[in-house]
Amino acid sequence: MSHQLPMFQPASVEDLNPSTELRHTISLFQSYLLKEGKSEHTVKAFTADLHLLGEHSGEQTPIGEFTTAKLNSFLEWLEHGRGVPCSRKSYARRVTTLKVYFKWLRQVKAVADDPAKAVLQRSGPAPLATILQPDELSEALSYAKSLGRGEKPDARPETLLRLILDTGIKKGEAVRLKPEHIDRQNPEEPVLTIKHKVRNVYKERRIVLDPEWMHLLDTYLQQYTPKDDLVFDCTARNLEYVLADVSEGADLPVKISFEMLRWMCAVRDFQQGMEPDQIRDKLGLSETSWVETFAKIKRLATQTKYIHKKE
Repeated sequence: MSHQLPMFQPASVEDLNPSTELRHTISLFQSYLLKEGKSEHTVKAFTADLHLLGEHSGEQTPIGEFTTAKLNSFLEWLEHGRGVPCSRKSYARRVTTLKVYFKWLRQVKAVADDPAKAVLQRSGPAPLATILQPDELSEALSYAKSLGRGEKPDARPETLLRLILDTGIKKGEAVRLKPEHIDRQNPEEPVLTIKHKVRNVYKERRIVLDPEWMHLLDTYLQQYTPKDDLVFDCTARNLEYVLADVSEGADLPVKISFEMLRWMCAVRDFQQGMEPDQIRDKLGLSETSWVETFAKIKRLATQTKYIHKKE
């Protein structure tokens, strides 16, 4: 009867075993992803990646027969044997799919070992983001601070610059930021809560703020008295102009952007020992994009040394 096991259609994860065919695990894997709050886009992408694995290795292949060597062969085929261009981003996502899928199989005890743990990453350097060097960052922060002490004090540039640099929040999140999103109960450790929606389920990221930034925020709010309960009651483009003006005023060779500050936030956190999963969560990134992003963060961290969190 053992030769009939691969044809068995599992009804739940408890039915999974090394003889279960790849094709019979996909619907259960989809259910797992949805329960984890993954978006429809992510579920669709991961599913397509597993069908590609099935195209290469056979969808009737028992999951227990997949080895690291077989998965590396699949990735090699994606890049050089399939005859279809495989971008760096697509490759990174497919590596992530394999890691999430086989980790899940291992967790539910469907397989004894995780063959995706050591799969090969794509060779060749990934293009790196442009970030400020430590001396350039000091110049930018000094100039932004000077604007708050001029004849017509303006605390907004420094408030915005330090907020994104310290928290790594996205441009859209900064535009929607409200004072009520900040918990001030513990003055020594104020916390910013960023809420986002995934498949009709609200999730939140909690980011500890610099207590000194809170004083800066209060100064800014007194100066601007923004409307609609927003911290920055202007468009995202206007905030981009604020950062660009700091770049020009500090005579920097590059223009500061939200994306640049997010990269710098991640690099500084990594250099200070923050766990990779914590960085990913802080930035609000999906597992799909994290593989390549984290590789870039590590490379940037070797090229730019930020000694202190506070400048």
